[in-house]
Amino acid sequence: MHIIVVSHRDHYEFSDLIAGMHRLRYRVFRDRLNWDVSVSGDLEIDAYDTLKPTYIIAVDDRGSVVGCARLLPTTGPTMLGNTFPTLLGSNPSPRSAKIFESSRFCVDTGSADSVSATGLRDVTFGLLAGILEWGLANGQETVVTVTDVRFERILRRAGWPLERFAPPMQIDDTKALAGHLPITESALMNVRETGQLQGAVLAARYTQLVAA
Repeated sequence: MHIIVVSHRDHYEFSDLIAGMHRLRYRVFRDRLNWDVSVSGDLEIDAYDTLKPTYIIAVDDRGSVVGCARLLPTTGPTMLGNTFPTLLGSNPSPRSAKIFESSRFCVDTGSADSVSATGLRDVTFGLLAGILEWGLANGQETVVTVTDVRFERILRRAGWPLERFAPPMQIDDTKALAGHLPITESALMNVRETGQLQGAVLAARYTQLVAA
């Protein structure tokens, strides 16, 4: 498994990889979780994908996408501030060059078979460590996210607990909530130790991995 960063400058170059990510999101959010999401054919894609996000993508040894997350700066439109502001309670929507939003975090549970001693999949730890590594490398201090109580428990088990903005709310079939997590070396060390990761997870260039 490889964890890679695809910045907005590389979207065209890695269009096939990004398409695989959107197909995975369709299978997870539309088919498995039955969320009310925007789709186009067999792709789950929404307005926030047009805002030049950075993607953290997990790829297996066959080149298939097995996990992903979408990162956006909070200085522009975000899912938390523009779509789910009620999950903030009485708190203002975070807006800072040192705070980013993570959304659309998902793992292909059918393909990502390797499971750690905590019961969480190795891909999950790889993606979480990748988000932390990217944040630290880019001078970020905090990540905010809209998620559900199920993933809140996953974050706690991974050693990176979420701090809620407000109590959860029922949205359709989902008990949704929003929160923030610190981008710190200690948080990264916790995730690496809990997931038994050996050093950095982010790959320099996906093209090198394919050619290897």
